[in-house]
Amino acid sequence: MMLGDMLAAARASSGNFQAWLAATDPELAAKVAETAAREQLGAASWVRSAVADFTAHADEEDWATLISAIRDGEDPGTVCLLAMVSWRLDVPDCGCHASQRMAERRVG
Repeated sequence: MMLGDMLAAARASSGNFQAWLAATDPELAAKVAETAAREQLGAASWVRSAVADFTAHADEEDWATLISAIRDGEDPGTVCLLAMVSWRLDVPDCGCHASQRMAERRVG
């Protein structure tokens, strides 16, 4: 599977991701839900924006870490999505993230 295919699959599967995450990692699922609510988004929309944010704003080191994790993981698609979501939860709010821009558009 090519990286572009994995990114497309990650975006497409974001709707089911929260339910799967709640069953496998409730603490991370709660963080995603809390962050999404704070940014006035549904969890699936927030996950899609996390993928978009990673694609647009991750640095070379982040990409290298992602590629290594995908290469070493049993399920590359899940590893990819989890890594992008975790990255988005960990980056500081700099105003450049898609989810923040969407929330501001709704308010303004």
